[in-house]
Amino acid sequence: MDVSEVARAVAAARSIASSLGLPADDAVVVHNSNKLTLRLLPCDVLARVAPEERQVARFELDLALRLAASGCPVAVPDPRVAPDVHERDGFVVTLWTYYAPVPERQVAPAEYADALQRLHAGMRELDVPAPHFTDRVERAQRLLADRESTPALPGADRELLAQTLRATRRFIEGRGGAEQLLHGEPHPGNVLATDDGVLFIDLETCCRGPVEFDLAHAPDEVDDRARGVDRELLRACRTLVLAMVTTWRWERDDQLPDGHRLAAEWLERLRAARALGGFGTPG
Repeated sequence: MDVSEVARAVAAARSIASSLGLPADDAVVVHNSNKLTLRLLPCDVLARVAPEERQVARFELDLALRLAASGCPVAVPDPRVAPDVHERDGFVVTLWTYYAPVPERQVAPAEYADALQRLHAGMRELDVPAPHFTDRVERAQRLLADRESTPALPGADRELLAQTLRATRRFIEGRGGAEQLLHGEPHPGNVLATDDGVLFIDLETCCRGPVEFDLAHAPDEVDDRARGVDRELLRACRTLVLAMVTTWRWERDDQLPDGHRLAAEWLERLRAARALGGFGTPG
C-alpha cells in the first residue's frame, strides 16, 4: 500500500475495531505490500486492510472459514466478532486472530511438508471459483511485453525471462497432471509457527493448478519430504516461479526493498539453469 494511504488505512481499521467493541488505541504495522497488515492493541487483533478496488477480502474470509471447518492448518478470523468484511473511507477491513510468534520456534521441513499436504487435501474437496495459475504467468508475460512498465530491464534479460516463461508453461501444460485448488504462494513468509502448530496465511493468492506449483514456493528441504510428487514437473514449476517473481521485481512500481539486487541474483540462477539445458532454452 502506498505510504500516503497508510495513515487513513490505520484510522479505518482502528475505527472499525472500536465500533465492534475491540479497543484499538494503537496499531503496529506488521506488513505492508498490496494490502496493509496491522496488529491492533490492546485488543490484540490482526487487521488486514486493502483499498476497495484492489481486494478479494470476501473470498479470502470465506475460504479460511471453510478450510478451518474441515481441519486444515490455516489462520482464522478473530472469534470475538462475527466474520465479516467491513468498509470504511475507501478501504475494506477484515479482522483475524493474532498469533504471537513463538520464540526460536523453527518450522521443520517435515512439519512444513505435512501441513501443506493437509492443506491440499482439504482444498481438494472444495469447489470454489479461482483463477488458474497460468493467469499469473500471463501477467508476467504482459509486463515483459510492456517496456514502459519494466523500463529498467535490459533487453537480453527480458528475452531470457520471456523464453523461460514460455518454455516452462508449455512443459507444465503438456505434462497433463492433476489440478486442484492451491494456496498459490505457500512460501515461508506465508507460514506461521504458532502454539497451534504450523498455519498458512494469505489465502487471497489461491489458484488452480498442479500441487507441484505450490511446492515450488517452499524450501528445497520441504520438497524432499513431499509424497507423490512429479519431480520433473516440480523442477519446471520452480523455474517458472523464479522467472515470474524475477519479472515482478522489474515492474516500475514494485516496492520490495532491494528488489533489483534480488532480481539480478535470480537472473543469474536462470542463466545457470539454461546453461545446463534447463527450461530456459529457446523454443
